[in-house]
Amino acid sequence: MCGIAGFVDFDGQSTIDTVRQMADTLEYRGPDDSGYELFDFANTQVGFGFRRLSILDLTPAGHQPMHFEEAGLTAMLNGELYNFTEVKTELEKLGHTFKSRTDTEVLLKAFSHWGINCIHRFRGMFAIAILDRKNELLHLIRDRAGVKPLYYFNDGQHFLFASELKAFHKHPHFLNVISPAALALYFQHGYIPAPYTIFSRTYKLLPGHYLTISLKSKSVLQKQYWSVTEFYNKPSPPISFNEAAAETERIMQQAFQLRMVSDVPVGVFLSGGYDSTLVTALIQKNQQQKLKTFTIGFEENTFNEAPYARQVAAHLGTDHHEYICTWREAMNIIPQLPEIYDEPFADSSAIPTYLVSKMAQQQVTVALSADGGDEIFAGYDKYGKCLRYNSQLHLLPGFLKMSAASLLSLVQRLMPVSNLARPDRLNKLILALREKHPAALFNIITQAMTQREIKRLLSVDAAFPPTAFEDVLVMTKHDPLAHYLHTDYRTFLVDDILCKVDRAGMAVSLEAREPLLDHRIIEYAASLPSHFKWHNDKGKRLLRHIVHQYVPAEMMERKKMGFNIPYEKWFQSDLKKMLNYTIFDSQLGCNGIFNETEIKKMIKNYFDNKPVTFQRIWSLFVFKLWFLKWMR
Repeated sequence: MCGIAGFVDFDGQSTIDTVRQMADTLEYRGPDDSGYELFDFANTQVGFGFRRLSILDLTPAGHQPMHFEEAGLTAMLNGELYNFTEVKTELEKLGHTFKSRTDTEVLLKAFSHWGINCIHRFRGMFAIAILDRKNELLHLIRDRAGVKPLYYFNDGQHFLFASELKAFHKHPHFLNVISPAALALYFQHGYIPAPYTIFSRTYKLLPGHYLTISLKSKSVLQKQYWSVTEFYNKPSPPISFNEAAAETERIMQQAFQLRMVSDVPVGVFLSGGYDSTLVTALIQKNQQQKLKTFTIGFEENTFNEAPYARQVAAHLGTDHHEYICTWREAMNIIPQLPEIYDEPFADSSAIPTYLVSKMAQQQVTVALSADGGDEIFAGYDKYGKCLRYNSQLHLLPGFLKMSAASLLSLVQRLMPVSNLARPDRLNKLILALREKHPAALFNIITQAMTQREIKRLLSVDAAFPPTAFEDVLVMTKHDPLAHYLHTDYRTFLVDDILCKVDRAGMAVSLEAREPLLDHRIIEYAASLPSHFKWHNDKGKRLLRHIVHQYVPAEMMERKKMGFNIPYEKWFQSDLKKMLNYTIFDSQLGCNGIFNETEIKKMIKNYFDNKPVTFQRIWSLFVFKLWFLKWMR
């Protein structure tokens, strides 16, 4: 796990010091080594900056940027190519020799032999920059699931790229102008879906895509090399549930073992839920030594999963470690959030994720995080809710739904405007009645705020650009659950969950690996019938079946808590001063971005103990913290 940064400067005015400053903002992503290079071409300059966290081949042979001079190639790799030894063996048979035990050298030789298509041979998480000096091309590549981040900025003369946005602020030509459209998306979802970022002209490279820049013509070509949609559109195989479970476990076993390849200690985040228990059980059964597991809990029992994790760890025989978080520790972390997440990010579980990463890093350099199980195997309660709504609305004739929507719209215009502290359920119902597609209905039901509400919150004019949420016609299956999972895999998973885990781990120089996101798992699971995943109003049918072979069902069956903190309670008392200062008293000068009257109503309701959806207040609080850090 590392950090990369660089630029293509068609003005030719950048320096080696520029790329050094960009890369060094990411020092925590790679504290073990650094490398900076500047390449001059006839029409441009290219800067490469790298920060290394040593995981494989801890010797100087793993230094990056890495060159393959014979082919005129230079590469930087953030992440891991887990099956690199397999590809290396294939290349050796073709006559290639190697000087190191690194996956980066294998990448260079593979690219020299197969070109950009070499990426299909690798299983891993990665953000890659390859400079083809002979052909004057720069290639940027992001892994299939989007585990590793890769951002870019392009104003036509200056193209910047990096693992995190903060690196761009060190380049003199970066324009940190807030995108109103991205701001609207942030309040709609609690994060900013790809390809957008909080800044104009600045983007996330989409998962499963690569981008090629011609240093001669300035042209930028982006192409998709892998799509999860292809596998959701495949017909379901004619197999039994037990056969599917056995094959799923076999694929998982292989994927999990690949992610144990390391020259440094490896541990597992264990919450005691199905996903982390599955990963721990399948790895521990093939290890003689005890696997190190880590969990975090809270003093408030309503939010505390630590006892369940402890029970599972004892049953599986792991070397278990836990930490109980207090409000004081959370308060100390909150001011760090805009530094760790350098665009607005409203998932409050970022705090316990950071804390468990910090605890794990004291004993291991790599930790396995069991993300993706909910999105691949249907673990969230929201899927059941959306299935019920979809079934109920499907019973109504189209003309009746349209008539009801029109009538309710009239009622809405006659009603007093509701307080933004609570969702406008009538507005959501009207939108739901007008939608015909299950994926569009899913978007309406799950979004944090509707467009109508966001337009009331913001004082700036903001369009709502298209995202994967609106990309509902790419799937050919008439299966509502498949549509929900397909949407979440392309949005919530990558831009919320994976962003959260990557930044939290990297902030303490811990590599977080995602065993459930091996592409072989989703390629198989996507085609399976939905009743293998959601059955009798319960999700994760397949995962439950596998886990119960290793851990008794009575130990596992309980209400899903999630990895959350009791922040609504804390901000009512211990953190009240922080909330008030950030939202009202810090002289942020947000340049007329918000309707301050609406905000005051929201906060008053909260402190008056009236019903509120605190996530809305948290999203506003996080944005203002971010603004204070990056825009003043």
